[in-house]
Amino acid sequence: MSFNQLDLSAPLLKAIAEQGYDNPTPVQEQAIPVILQGRDILAGAQTGTGKTAGFALPILQLLHKQPPASKPHPIRALILTPTRELAMQVYESFRTYGKHLPLFSEVVFGGVSTHVQIQRLQKGTDILVATPGRLLDLLYQKQVDLSQVQFFVLDEADRMLDMGFIKDIRKLIEVLPGQRQNLLFSATYSKEIKILADQLLIDPVEVAVARENIAANTVTQLVYGIKKESKRELLSWIIGHHNWQQVLIFVRTKHGADRLCKQLIKDGIRCAALHGDKSQGARTRALADFKANKVTALIATDIAARGLDIELLPHVVNFDLPAMAEDYVHRIGRTGRAGSDGASISLVAAEEAYLLFAIEKLLGKQIPRVADTGYEPVLLSDTNQPKAQARQPRSNNNSQQKFKRKIASGNRGAKNK
Repeated sequence: MSFNQLDLSAPLLKAIAEQGYDNPTPVQEQAIPVILQGRDILAGAQTGTGKTAGFALPILQLLHKQPPASKPHPIRALILTPTRELAMQVYESFRTYGKHLPLFSEVVFGGVSTHVQIQRLQKGTDILVATPGRLLDLLYQKQVDLSQVQFFVLDEADRMLDMGFIKDIRKLIEVLPGQRQNLLFSATYSKEIKILADQLLIDPVEVAVARENIAANTVTQLVYGIKKESKRELLSWIIGHHNWQQVLIFVRTKHGADRLCKQLIKDGIRCAALHGDKSQGARTRALADFKANKVTALIATDIAARGLDIELLPHVVNFDLPAMAEDYVHRIGRTGRAGSDGASISLVAAEEAYLLFAIEKLLGKQIPRVADTGYEPVLLSDTNQPKAQARQPRSNNNSQQKFKRKIASGNRGAKNK
C-alpha cells in the first residue's frame, strides 16, 4: 500500500513525499483510515513504528476540513506526552507534515520559562503538544483554554502511568469537552492501561502492530557477566576496540549517568549525559550532538531517553539493568528499527541476576552470554540464587595483563576519533 491509497489530501501527500516516504508503516496503514472515520483508537505501538505520523496525518487532515470559526485559532487538538524530548519530536512532526496547511502548532513543557510559552499561546494555535505538569500549570493560571478540543491523544500512555502522571491526566480530562475523538497509544498493555482505556475511549478500534512486550528480532542481544567495579573498564574497551561511533548507554540514576560520563571522558571517549536534572538547553544540545556524531556515547536514564528517535542507532548498552523488565524492551528498541540491524549488550553483575531472569522470562528465552569477558567470571545461570557470585581466580595472570593492554589500546583509538 502507498500513502496515495490512504485518502490523504494533496498538501499532506506533498509533505510526505518531501520527507522521502512512499509507503506507510503497519501502524500508519491501520490507524490513519480509522482516525479519519472519527473512531477512538487503542493502539499498541512502540516508538520507532511510525506511530506519530499515524495520528498526526489524519488529525491535520480533519482539522483542515473544519476551519476554526474564530481567531485567534482555538486549541482543537491536544497531544499529551510524558517527556520534553518526545513533546518536541511530536511537535516537529506536526510542523513537518502540516507545512503546506494553514494550521498552527505549539508545544509546552517544563524546565523553561512559561512567559514565552504564554505569549505564543495567546497568538492562537490549532494543535498543542504538551507534558501534563506544565499544561496543568498553564491551566491553573488561566493561560490556556481547552474547551474546544476535538482530538485528544495520549502518547506513550504506559510511560505516563509509570511516571506518576495518572492524577494529572484525569484532571486534564475533566476539563475537556465531552464530545471529542480519543486516541491512546501505548507500547504495553498493563492492567492500569486497560482501566484507563475503558474510562477514556468509546467503542475503540484496537490497533496492534507488534506482539506485546517482545523485543525486535533485528536486535542482536548479548550479556556480559561482570563484577560491578569492572563494568566501566570493560565498556571503555568495547567501545574503543570495536571503534563504535554511536552508542546509547542506559544507567539507573542521574548521579550514575554523570559519574559514568566523567569516567568515559577520562578514558578518551566523547560522551554526554541526558537526565531530568539537566536544563532543557543542555538536554537538547546533548541529543543534537549525539545525532550529529559529535559525541560517541550518550548516557541516559530511562525517563530522559523515553521516546528518543535516533535514526539507525547501531548500539545500545545496559550499564545497569532496569528495575522493570518491560523497560529493557523499550531500551533495546532504540536500535534495530525500521528493519535495520542493531546490537544490545548488558553488563550484568551477580547482584543484578534476578533482574536478568525477569527480563528473560518476559522475552521467553535466555539471552546469550559472552563466555570470556577477560575478567573474573560471574555466573548468571542459577535462578534460585540470583545474588550468588562465582569467584574463580584466573590461572593465567598473563591473560589478564594482555586484556588490560587491549583496553588501553582501545582507549587510545577512541581518543583519536
